[in-house]
Parts: sequence; C-alpha cells; structure tokens
Amino acid sequence: MNRRLLILGASGHGKVVGDCARAVGAWSELLFFDDRWPELTVCGSWPVVGRGEDLAANVLPGDQVFVAIGKSATRLEWLDRLKGAGLDVTTVVHPSAILSLEVSVGIGSLVVAGAVVNIDCLIGKGCIVNTGATVDHDCILGDGVHICPGVHLAGDVQIGDGSWIGIGSSVVQGIRIGAGVMVGAGAAVIDHVADGLTVVGVPARPIKSC
Repeated sequence: MNRRLLILGASGHGKVVGDCARAVGAWSELLFFDDRWPELTVCGSWPVVGRGEDLAANVLPGDQVFVAIGKSATRLEWLDRLKGAGLDVTTVVHPSAILSLEVSVGIGSLVVAGAVVNIDCLIGKGCIVNTGATVDHDCILGDGVHICPGVHLAGDVQIGDGSWIGIGSSVVQGIRIGAGVMVGAGAAVIDHVADGLTVVGVPARPIKSC
C-alpha cells in the first residue's frame, strides 16, 4: 500500500472523508488541499498542503483523488475538472456501511459509517450517503445528491441531480423527487416533488415564496 489519497476540501465534511478513508485503509497517506491554505494547515489529523488549484500538480503515479466539498454544484464541477484532467477520482465507502453486491456507486461518491444501501440501487457520481442513512431497494440517486444523516428512503425512490435530503427526513415508497430540491430536516415526503422546490414539514409541503 503505497498510493496516496489527495482530498480537495478541508472543512468538517473533509474531516469525515478523511476518517472514512483512514478506516478503509487503502491509502498510505492522506493529503488535503483547500483554498484557505497556507492559513489553514491541518484538517483533523491530516496536513493541508496546498490550494485547490495545486492538487493536480502534486499527483504522483498511483495516487487517487477525492472531492470533499459539501456544496453539490461545486463538488460536481471539481469532480468533472479533475476527471477531465485524467486523474483517478475514487469513491470512499466506510467499512461499516452495508451495501448490497447489486449496488452501483458512481465515481467520487461517499458512503459514511452506518449507512445501508439495499439491492439494485443506483447512486450517481459525487453523491453523499451520510451517517446512518438507509436507502432501500431500487432507489436511484442522481449526480451530486446528498442524503443527510439519519435519512430513510423507502424502496423505488428516485431523486434528481443536486438534491439535498435533510437530516432525519423520510421518503415513502415510489416517490419521485426532482433536481435541485431541498427537503427540510425531519420532513416526511409522501408526494412527488417537482424540480427546484423546497419542502418542509409532516407531511412535507412546498415553502411559498413571498
């Protein structure tokens, strides 16, 4: 094991990525890059060694890279940029997460400790399935979707690109959630949600614009 993992983004989410990567044990060294460098020099237990624009120049043969940025649009933009530069963008799945053998996980996605992803689910690129979330059979997550801690998706749920499913929320079976949707913390989604809406409450309802 002599390959390194170069991680873009040294926020709290970056620390979670580092902790998951350490638990995986596939990399000899973790190095972080963040635009707050050189003022920011550490992320958790690991060094911050440069800005985002410095990452590609520091890649050695065999290295892999990961984008640890919470904002979906920015995460996907950097993921595509690094992949387009020919770098090896990897996925990170914590060893305590439970994934069916019939699950597809896109490049640059993160599955955190305690998450469960059941049979025949498709997870797009640059997704986050966060701590203790459950994703039941036949769900489809578009690119850049964030399933926050403690979320529960029933079977056959589909979620569009860049949507954010807030902490502790639940989505019943067969629901279709569009792209760019925000689901509030603790919401219960029992109806389909169109693109770009923010829904909150039990049952979840759109927030009316002023």
